[in-house]
Amino acid sequence: MDNNEFTRLVLDAEPTLYHISKTILKNDHDCADAVQEAIIRAFGKINSLKDKSFFKTWLCRILINECYRIYRFGKRAVSYEEYMKSEQGYTASTETTELYAVLMKLKEKHRLCVVLHYIEGFKTAEIAVMLKIPEGTVKSRLSKARSELKQLLNEEEDDYEYKVV
Repeated sequence: MDNNEFTRLVLDAEPTLYHISKTILKNDHDCADAVQEAIIRAFGKINSLKDKSFFKTWLCRILINECYRIYRFGKRAVSYEEYMKSEQGYTASTETTELYAVLMKLKEKHRLCVVLHYIEGFKTAEIAVMLKIPEGTVKSRLSKARSELKQLLNEEEDDYEYKVV
């Protein structure tokens, strides 16, 4: 793989990398650091990639490891408002904000599976490789997350109905 192809594949994966890092880390600066470090590590170990078709999965695995490293060694607090603003000045809609708030109530292991599967579109087998867990565990986490999200969203709806009345 040459430098141009590596660059193109990284740029194609950039939105996914941001979503994954934001699932684990809260601070935008930590997310940027994690993504940058993952890209540097991937470039240094590009010869260990056996099949180019798994580049994105391989890069995501490196990113997840880097996010956990940053999380363990440099926990930073961030306000909810800071999370909802990106560096491009994007302000999330009310629906997005509410969904994010509910999603953040999930355990991290469930939230990560949800983001990888439903937001980023990875297959359960790919997620299993990334997280180094059995595919059945990924399916179980997704099932538990769906049930919990359904319950949390129903609670949010019930709370809203009582406030309106």
